[in-house]
Amino acid sequence: MSTATEIKKVMKGGEWLIRESSPADTYIPEDFNEEQRMVLEMCNTFVDTEVLPNLDRIDNLEKGLMPSLMDKAGEQGLLGTSIPEEYNGLGKDFITATLVNEGLGAGHSFSVAIAAHTGIGTLPILYFGTDAQKSKYIPKLATGEWKGAYGLTEPNSGSDALGAKTTAKLSADGKYYLLNGQKCWITNGGFADVYTVFAKIDGEKFTAFIVERGFEGFTQGPEEHKMGIKGSSTVQLYFQDCKVPVENLLGEAGKGHVIAFNILNIGRLKLCAAALGGAKKALTDSVVYAKTREQFKQPISNFGAIKHKLAEMAIQIWVGESALYRTSKWVDDKEHELLESGKPFNEALLGAAEEFAIECAILKVFGSEALDFVVDEGVQIHGGNGFSAEYNISRAYRDSRINRIYEGTNEINRLLTLDMTLKRAMKGRLDLMGPAMKVSQELMSIPEFGNGEDTPFANEKKLIANFKKAILMTAGAAVQKLMMKIDSEQEILMNIADMAIDTFNAESALLRTMKLVETQGEAAAQAQIDMTRTYISDSADRILKNGKDAINAFASGDEQRMMLLGLRRFTKGEPFNTKEARRRIADRMISENKYFF
Repeated sequence: MSTATEIKKVMKGGEWLIRESSPADTYIPEDFNEEQRMVLEMCNTFVDTEVLPNLDRIDNLEKGLMPSLMDKAGEQGLLGTSIPEEYNGLGKDFITATLVNEGLGAGHSFSVAIAAHTGIGTLPILYFGTDAQKSKYIPKLATGEWKGAYGLTEPNSGSDALGAKTTAKLSADGKYYLLNGQKCWITNGGFADVYTVFAKIDGEKFTAFIVERGFEGFTQGPEEHKMGIKGSSTVQLYFQDCKVPVENLLGEAGKGHVIAFNILNIGRLKLCAAALGGAKKALTDSVVYAKTREQFKQPISNFGAIKHKLAEMAIQIWVGESALYRTSKWVDDKEHELLESGKPFNEALLGAAEEFAIECAILKVFGSEALDFVVDEGVQIHGGNGFSAEYNISRAYRDSRINRIYEGTNEINRLLTLDMTLKRAMKGRLDLMGPAMKVSQELMSIPEFGNGEDTPFANEKKLIANFKKAILMTAGAAVQKLMMKIDSEQEILMNIADMAIDTFNAESALLRTMKLVETQGEAAAQAQIDMTRTYISDSADRILKNGKDAINAFASGDEQRMMLLGLRRFTKGEPFNTKEARRRIADRMISENKYFF
């Protein structure tokens, strides 16, 4: 067995921080097979023909329209991509399922309805249901005959999901659980047929239940009026001695948190995919507008300020996409590894998603913030017209904002990124201590000048290796200094998380570019080289700033001075003309009249 294969097989979640990856072992979007490309094209066509012409009707919550669109998606297999064939699904791999989320991501409120149905509306039953529960519900959810929803959030428990007040009590005859309480912000709540609802048995055991529309004691409130995703059905659910048959308890009593948190891992990655799909549409709209809008007797696409915006929008998308599919392949590989070891279907994917929960949190943060950046700059490029409802960029701007809140707020996901990494180190799942000690020793030594190798991208490879050292140095010192108090130092944790997010994305982009150069040649990958080098150059500045803020918050004296010197050393790269690189990137899109990378 080759060394490359061994590395690929044993890569663990979070391990990219302490080991080098190779381009050959990195999955990139250019590796999609023919079937996957066809699936993506089918999704794009569905959005273009069925969704975009009906956006106003969707946003007006025209009765029956959203369910009918979901029915059409179900007819094309888009609701059951990764569901096993025995339950009326297509049984496709994880990457293909992720592609569906990206391809439908430009559908505004429709994208939200689909993502909720196929994710949190279906997966809890698929992964945690009994054979009887799966046989009853999954075939109908896979085809869209029944629509799914998920009831976790309550008026006083959002990020603190385990603080829920909804209760469940066994009836006197032992046949039902009686649910009492309310849930809010329930996507698809107005028309769903089946809901996964969380409640505490006897006020203590946090547990999931399958609740059907029509169960006695179950009612819903009116549609919420929202800032964005106006066409997404969002209601409150009310339970007054709601009679849920005992056989509808999902998973184990008192283990509802296992369902809630494991499903979120997958949801975070899929949200990133949908966000990037939406960002690509918003960027293409902005390119087209910039070419047709004239000021000072020329298209505004000729101006450097506009080119800078278009290029940076493209960089954010391309880098995010690189990290997304690198991770998706890891999840897919881990799932197959667990299946081959004898794990059942549900445990295999959940185990794979849990393994890469750190990366899923990173993707959720970056994808949602990339979309927010793209639509914000899109409005700016459109100028006053961007504020008009006649231009779709204004809808994209409003619809984007929710992504930083649901599937765990971005603040929670930043905290989780570092928290999970440190906990894995303490449990021995990740060996951070050895690499962190080496960095400490390196700080005391005379710095090496030069990069030690004379190959393409040697400078970028060294810089990313140094980014990792900066993280290990800062995080290691923070843990040593603060010990058990570190959980309360959220600002420091988020600084280090942002360093990790930039580093993971920069490495993903570099590996993709190196693979493209190896397979297509440097000339064909010039724009990708420009995007990668610009992102890495800018990341160095951000990592320096975040590292400095973190170090200054907990260190002092000689220790502080030494770490700040090390941080500057670890973030010092070769000069690069990002202005010209951005102009080249923008010019390529302007000539193609769209985002096309």
